[in-house]
Amino acid sequence: MNQLNRTSCCRIAGIFGLLVILLFTACDSNRVFEENIKIADNIWAAAKPVVLQMNITDTVLPHNVYINIRNASHYPFSNIFLFMNTTFPDGKLDRDTLEIMLAGKDGKWLGEGLGDIWDNRILFKKNVSFPLKGEYRFELTQAMRLDPLPGIMDVGMRVERSN
Repeated sequence: MNQLNRTSCCRIAGIFGLLVILLFTACDSNRVFEENIKIADNIWAAAKPVVLQMNITDTVLPHNVYINIRNASHYPFSNIFLFMNTTFPDGKLDRDTLEIMLAGKDGKWLGEGLGDIWDNRILFKKNVSFPLKGEYRFELTQAMRLDPLPGIMDVGMRVERSN
């Protein structure tokens, strides 16, 4: 095969792959919100919380809330502790402390992985209804003893309608 044909095949394969990704993400009709924030240099300082804002219009249907974490295989722990501050549209503040397991007792990483990168989507709250319409602010802060924390690549949230 000559160079021109190989280049054309690679372009077609790339376009096909992009279309498949778009198809799968477009069919995600339960998703209400999802955003992931890249952690600079994959080192998360406690003084730099991940802040996400979401507008809620549905206060009737229940939702599932997930925490998304992408870690590298050189992350030095099997878990991560987080503080989650939620500010409601009326200014009320709620604070949760979470422990998220990223590896099993056998030391194997949980979630989905490719090479040395691991993606985890952890259920935070199930079948929760948002009490108010409006803008919600979520602030996730790493709460580990090691600060800054190496090996955390992305942190985010996903909110989807419960089935």
